Amino acid sequence: MTIGEKVSYLKGLAEGLNTEDKIVNGILEVLADIAENLHEVDEELDDVASVMTDLEESVADIEDDLYGDEDDYDDYDDFDDEIDSMYETVCPNCGNSIRFDYEQANRGGMECPNCGKRLEFVMDDDDSEEL
Repeated sequence: MTIGEKVSYLKGLAEGLNTEDKIVNGILEVLADIAENLHEVDEELDDVASVMTDLEESVADIEDDLYGDEDDYDDYDDFDDEIDSMYETVCPNCGNSIRFDYEQANRGGMECPNCGKRLEFVMDDDDSEEL
């Protein structure tokens, strides 16, 4: 049952009571307005979702046209996995286990969040060894 249907049901119950209670009738009118407004918002939201779906499909088509097939990206998969990876170390000062990402490691270090001691990181570049 939708909100509008529930409000209509409550209006019917109130009318069946044969009361002249203005407060109840006023509340029911406000509920009816809210239900109508929610229905309009739902319709607009459906329209926005439809437009977003169309835009996503258009962007995907443009990406396919510009970048070609996904198989072309296989060379970059390892790099993406490295960037998304999380690393873990133990602070030699306090023994706290610390997790950090590629960007923090690439900057050369960070402060231990527990004791504040500076931790230095050295990133090994596997590609430089192959040259």
